[in-house]
Amino acid sequence: MTTAPAVARHRALVAALVLTGFTLTAPAAQQPDQDWPYYGADQAATKYSPLADINTANVRHLKLAWRWETGEQPLTQYGTTPGKFEATPLVIGGVMYLSTLYNRVVALDAASGRELWVYDPKAYVDGQVPNGTGFVHRGIASWRDSASGALRILINSRYRLIELDARDGRPVAQFGQNGMVNLVDGLQWPVEPKHYTNTSPPLVYRDLVIVGNGVADRLIYRRDPPGDVRAFDARSGRLVWTFHTVPRDGESGADTWDNGSNHYTGHTNVWAPMSLDDARGLLYLPVSTPSNDFYGGNRPGANLFADSIVCLDATTGVRRWHYQLVHHGLWDYDMPAAPVLVQLRSHGRAVDAAVQLTKQGYVFVFDRVTGQPVFPIEERPVPASDVPGEHAWPTQPVSVGLPALAPQGVRLEDATDLTPELHAEALEVLKGIRLGPVFTPPSLRGTLMRPGFDGGADWGGGAFDPQSGVLYVKVNDEPDLV
Repeated sequence: MTTAPAVARHRALVAALVLTGFTLTAPAAQQPDQDWPYYGADQAATKYSPLADINTANVRHLKLAWRWETGEQPLTQYGTTPGKFEATPLVIGGVMYLSTLYNRVVALDAASGRELWVYDPKAYVDGQVPNGTGFVHRGIASWRDSASGALRILINSRYRLIELDARDGRPVAQFGQNGMVNLVDGLQWPVEPKHYTNTSPPLVYRDLVIVGNGVADRLIYRRDPPGDVRAFDARSGRLVWTFHTVPRDGESGADTWDNGSNHYTGHTNVWAPMSLDDARGLLYLPVSTPSNDFYGGNRPGANLFADSIVCLDATTGVRRWHYQLVHHGLWDYDMPAAPVLVQLRSHGRAVDAAVQLTKQGYVFVFDRVTGQPVFPIEERPVPASDVPGEHAWPTQPVSVGLPALAPQGVRLEDATDLTPELHAEALEVLKGIRLGPVFTPPSLRGTLMRPGFDGGADWGGGAFDPQSGVLYVKVNDEPDLV
């Protein structure tokens, strides 16, 4: 879970379906109010706050100041079920803005928790989302009109991009059609809107609203929703640029999709948050796996720009550089979190870097301007597939300059020894499935992959302290059978 924003001496912590604020019963050092205007604290996705009024000496004095609940429940008439409350609110000018599980947008007084307004896009009317987790939405974005000074709130709710007036939560009529842009319009093939989802917030650069999308892993069919990343004009909703994550014929990378598989392969989307070097106008995309996550026989080749970090010119959508971190992905090892933009020292010089955390537990660090690896990356041989029709890529990138964050691969020696009986039972199970190092492909008898597809860094990503130079990462050590 990302750290929630802070206003004055109040902290909001997100858990279950409840948003709560805390205050100190004992005096704390006076610090000015500070906004949390972006999902990741800043566009660099550092999740860093300089506020230090709550510390190890006074944290025991925290007490509940207010409590706000979503009140969202299963809706039998629509067949919908809410998932987990995973939103990170924004705080701007003393107002807290957040998205709920059912994609409602709520404005609260940050000091008291008093509800100021609620906008309901009625995302549940289209039925249950197909991602298997229930309804989830992790955050929203804001944009301030430089001409009028008006503050707008933006949410990508399923297949719609919606712009609201921050004063009252009403849709801005000049944006799209009555405040909404249909995100399945203009894609390269017709898309079932109910299969097109969003959980992460848009990203705003100047007067552009930039969106990726989510496609449920369980949706496996030809011409499933494509993962194009697009920028819309924040005033009118007009489409400004599109980046094809699966290159079309004639575009760079199209030759990595053999047998014309770029003509019908979808997913390859950016479901995780993006990050931005605002000064340089560089946008960083963590691109996910194509469909099918665990079988690539219908999409032979390396499959650019899947499972890659991609840097675009934020104004035009033109690719500046990319680095594919999984070739011909077969493990759902997609990029799960926004690249964290940091400054570090390498060989005696300061480097503006992009840090991409991964599910497989590797930490990859790149010069954010050139795309050159800051720490070495090696292509290493990996096991072949034993599935008919599958051609696993013979090598995979391995970060050799930094240690892996999670244990990798499974051997018989890893069988639990909690008791002799459990050890014997575990050995019997492990001997019946495929084991091996990280990047051992899925098999017909089952492959135990470690980390699993929810392993490593996952969507929580990292948080960077520029004062100490420390990157903090929440790590999952969770295997999966594929």
